Formats: sequence, C-alpha cells, structure tokens
Amino acid sequence: MQHTQRASPLLISLRNGLAVTLRPMSAFDANRLVSFANSLPASDLLHLRMDITQPEVVRQWVRQLEENTTATIIAEADGQIAGYAILHHHQVTWQRHLGEIRILIGPAYRGQGLGRQLAREIFVLARDMGLSRIVAQMMPEQKGAIATFEHLGFQPEALLSDFVIDRDGQTHDLMIMAYDVTGLTEPTV
Repeated sequence: MQHTQRASPLLISLRNGLAVTLRPMSAFDANRLVSFANSLPASDLLHLRMDITQPEVVRQWVRQLEENTTATIIAEADGQIAGYAILHHHQVTWQRHLGEIRILIGPAYRGQGLGRQLAREIFVLARDMGLSRIVAQMMPEQKGAIATFEHLGFQPEALLSDFVIDRDGQTHDLMIMAYDVTGLTEPTV
C-alpha cells in the first residue's frame, strides 16, 4: 500500500516558539537517528521496541520504509532530530485495517506539543491509507505516554501481564490502546 504524505516539509511552531520541521524519513536519516538514540537517557531506551542505538536495526527500519510497511515522520529543530513518529502498517490479512503508532520525542522538546503534532501527521497518513484503527503499545509505568495518548483520544483495549522484556531483562506488563480513525475528518489534536 502506497503512503501518501502531506506537502513536505511542514514547518510548525512549538509552545515555546521554537520552529520545527516535520518531514518524511529517508535513508539519509539513518546515522542521524542512531546519534539521536545514543543521546537519549537510558530510561528512554528501556521502553523502545527496537534498539535504535544499533545501526543495523535502523537500516532494517529504512528497508521497511522502502517496502512501504512503515512510514516515519522526522521532527527537526536547528538541524538536529528532535523526535519522530512511526506508522507501521500491519501486513497480516486479518489486521490489514490496523496501523501501529510509535512516537519518541527528545527530552528537550517534551511538553511543547511536538508529540501531538507528529500524531496529527500520522492520523492523516492512516486515514489516507484507508486504515480504520491505530494502536499504541506501552508499559503501564509510562504514565506520560499514556496521558498523551488518552489526550489524543486513544482508549485502553488490553493489559497483558509480563508480556515484554526491557533491555535490562526485566518483564513488564503491556498496555494496548486504540484509536478509531474511521470517524476522523480533520485531526483536532
């Protein structure tokens, strides 16, 4: 399924007045994403589904972009990656109506509305792709992420006990939240 994108790049202004550019990720961003990941606090890395500090993992991400199974919007501020949002389109036949959203914002840009702006772009992509639901997965201790997704309109769907293992080998529960895209006419985030 081809991904349609808004005219890019899109220049936005955060709550603090900082200008940020949103644009589709390209292969050019691979090394920059590894650097971004390596600049994150260790606590952020514990909750990532992919170890993006590893160049091979990011190269696989780029391959998914090329295969149109994943779309990624990069946020740049002052020439540096400030965050990103991923929409992964499920290829399993019985889940072809689903997309999975993942958002990561650098610490210096949190609380400024960047996550909501990135989510807005993902909502548009999901609608344009004909997806009907977007799911987000996180650990219950990620209170900030849960609050953000609830604010965006996501609803809790499931809690799976000891379902994930973090980088330190500790098991955690997994919360699954979902958002119905079918009624979306224009994002209001």
